[in-house]
Amino acid sequence: MLSKTFQTTDTEAQLYNTWETEGRFAADPQSKAAPFTIMIPPPNVTGTLHMGHALTMTLQDTLIRWKRMQGRDTLWQPGTDHAGIATQLVVERQLTGENTTRQELGRDAFIERVWKWKGESGSGITRQLRRLGASLDWSRERFTMDDGLSRAVREVFVTLFREKLIYRDRRLVNWDPHFRTAISDLEVENKEVRGSLWHIRYPVADTQDEFIVVATTRPETMLGDTAVAVHPEDERYTALVGKSVVLPLTGRRIPIVADSYSDPEKGTGAVKITPAHDFNDFEVGKRHDLPMLTVLDEAAAVTLDEIGDDLHTIEGLADPAFVRSLEGKSREEARKAIVAELENLGYLVEIEPHTNQVPHAERGGAVVEPRLTTQWYCDAATLAGPAIEAVEKGDVTFVPKQWENTFYAWMRNIQPWCISRQLWWGHRIPAWYGPDGTVFVDYDEVNAKQQAKTHYGTDVELTQDDDVLDTWFSSALWPFSTLGWPDKTPELARYYPTDVLVTGFDIIFFWVARMMMMGLHFMKDVPFRTVFIHGLVRDERGQKMSKSKGNGIDPLELLDQYGADAVRFTICALTGVGRDLKFGAKRVEDHRSFVTKLWNAARFCEMNGVKPVADFDPTRVQNPLARWIVVETSNAIREATDALDAYRFDEYAGACYRFVWNRFCDWYLELVKPLFSGENTAESQELRAVTAWVLDVILRLLQPVMPFVTDTLWHEFGYGERGKLLTASWPTLVIVNDAEAAVAEIDWLTRFISEIRTVRSEMNVPPSRLSPVLLQDASPLTLDRAVRWKETIGRMARVSDIDALTGDVPHGSAQTVLDEATLILPLADLIDLAAERERLAKELAKAEGEIAKTERKLGNPDFIARGKPEVVEETRERLVTQQGERDRLAAAVARLK
Repeated sequence: MLSKTFQTTDTEAQLYNTWETEGRFAADPQSKAAPFTIMIPPPNVTGTLHMGHALTMTLQDTLIRWKRMQGRDTLWQPGTDHAGIATQLVVERQLTGENTTRQELGRDAFIERVWKWKGESGSGITRQLRRLGASLDWSRERFTMDDGLSRAVREVFVTLFREKLIYRDRRLVNWDPHFRTAISDLEVENKEVRGSLWHIRYPVADTQDEFIVVATTRPETMLGDTAVAVHPEDERYTALVGKSVVLPLTGRRIPIVADSYSDPEKGTGAVKITPAHDFNDFEVGKRHDLPMLTVLDEAAAVTLDEIGDDLHTIEGLADPAFVRSLEGKSREEARKAIVAELENLGYLVEIEPHTNQVPHAERGGAVVEPRLTTQWYCDAATLAGPAIEAVEKGDVTFVPKQWENTFYAWMRNIQPWCISRQLWWGHRIPAWYGPDGTVFVDYDEVNAKQQAKTHYGTDVELTQDDDVLDTWFSSALWPFSTLGWPDKTPELARYYPTDVLVTGFDIIFFWVARMMMMGLHFMKDVPFRTVFIHGLVRDERGQKMSKSKGNGIDPLELLDQYGADAVRFTICALTGVGRDLKFGAKRVEDHRSFVTKLWNAARFCEMNGVKPVADFDPTRVQNPLARWIVVETSNAIREATDALDAYRFDEYAGACYRFVWNRFCDWYLELVKPLFSGENTAESQELRAVTAWVLDVILRLLQPVMPFVTDTLWHEFGYGERGKLLTASWPTLVIVNDAEAAVAEIDWLTRFISEIRTVRSEMNVPPSRLSPVLLQDASPLTLDRAVRWKETIGRMARVSDIDALTGDVPHGSAQTVLDEATLILPLADLIDLAAERERLAKELAKAEGEIAKTERKLGNPDFIARGKPEVVEETRERLVTQQGERDRLAAAVARLK
């Protein structure tokens, strides 16, 4: 006997344990079934389940569970990423609490400490994925630094180096001065910071009192200026191009160059060029062959190593002693000192308040410094060509298709990929240096020493490169390294290429594109056929979730409060193609009601003797209600299947919701109640059998998104063993011959009842007062149906009698139209008609006033141009709602005329 409510906490843990221990999620490389593979975007080993995880994992699990039911040999590959900088940060914080540092510990001991942390705490995120119900093949779980994947990383690095696609170069990178390492663009967060724009006079060389004024947000880097740039078409400076200015403080002469980077409309139209400390300046420097002088070291403190020999004494302009006093100062301290000195010397023209986007490190929060360093690079442009071609040819399809344009834009303008990081935790670069700096790249030190011996003619001591590889380097190999590559394993042959990648748009370049580049280069095929790009999870108002706004949502709290099924169903219901999700706890609470509705419907069936009937054939049912619900069920199967085929998760959830709540619960079960409570006839037996069949289909349709409640009910009703619904077959369409008449009749019945209910509700007729219904201009078919279903209509629509109209329409009647007939409800004896007319007129006038107010707001160009996009969209949605309410009230007023 089913309990009164579904107990999520105990059921979920026990059922998941059954699935996992019995190997229900496992792929079978020996299977004759067609494979279907999804690679999990490996979460950071340091991670905690957040809404982004909940979104992408729910969508992937829905697809995997659906395909598993369709008979495919499914592999959902699990694993975690070693997350170099994030993991190192966690362990370094632990060491700080112990009053020590990684430097004091030493590299080998520190790495050992990280592995210890991973063993003790690194499985938190995978436990949380289990709570969500993710049906990953845990027997195949991988880690980006396990032995097999590390071997794959070395193989790829060595191969690309030998193909001259990996090399060392001195370029500008994002530099984290706290961790003292290069970081990727994805690890940089731009934050709006209120600061200043300093206007500084640079004297033109060999002139009297002629200056160029430049505006800068970073006066501390001016020590490394190597030019001033003006636009080639800016007539104010045409005569100065080719001349020089004298750099204040250092006295160094630097040229005035013409470059389109300078914007004549911005500031003074002249900009200082510091190639070693600004990405745009770096490109200008390359175009004009400028020196690139580093004046901030790895800790973002002033260094004079590259300019100390080129300091000049010029009275009132340059003082080497002052410049040398800056050495070792932080950039913030140097900025204050330089600004004060410029003001003292009279070269500071103006300080203008300025709001700027300042890059910060995602981990640790340090202000990121563009820094010129020697790093390892991958020739991404060469590898990008085949990936671009694969999308152009249709070998890889993006859903929605619009994201292909984003992919092309990034890939066709791709820069060399900086793959080295100055960390200790990660894949150490397999490169060793000889006494003279010659580099030897090989799979291990033994082979590198053999190379060196051949090169030098004798054995020499080698020193391994201290750097590790960018985390995205190993992640780029994920689709094939997890399957055993570089070995030719059965899994690699069977499951590569994978079928679909589900991910967010923010890592199209960082992960998706790089997997394509590596897969095509080493496997000679794309790593996946389809890339489904989902939106961001936003709050209920459409704003981006953030700690500073305090609008974040913890999915673990939602799982505790509402259960996994409600959370998963909400995610699917809100995931439309090409749009973000407006997510909140209230939405999960609403969809928990759907779980409850299903549970209560099953309890009703159980209490009314509904049980599975062996060999039941739904195509042979005779009762009109039975034939109608079989057709409706088949329609739901088609809609759900088509939606999942098209990655329209919201339409899949919507099809299931409408069918279960509306057609099955609100109509079918209400219509069969009298038959279930009456005598045990052949008709009631058929209806019980078809009800059991429909419930089975419902549980199968919902299993991919609501696995816990559906499996529980499936087992309790005797459809199959506990834990085995996920491997039951996906429902197929059922054709009921000559069902048109039955479908038309039940559709008419539901519409008839709905019309009467609507009128009674609009007119505030008390539920306790029954109303007669008169039919005007009704066809014989309609009159016949009305007689046949009179009892049901009376019960469900609170109707006392149904008759054909024989005279004039009674005074005080409300009217509505259904097909050819007019339904007339005499209400004079049931409500105060004058009061209702007055109420409806007031409500209609109020609704029209609200619409006018909203339309004025949307008609204001300033509101559209300056308003937050989510607020504008919310206002548009409110207008649609208001118009719908206005139309409803107008129809109600018309009915009383």
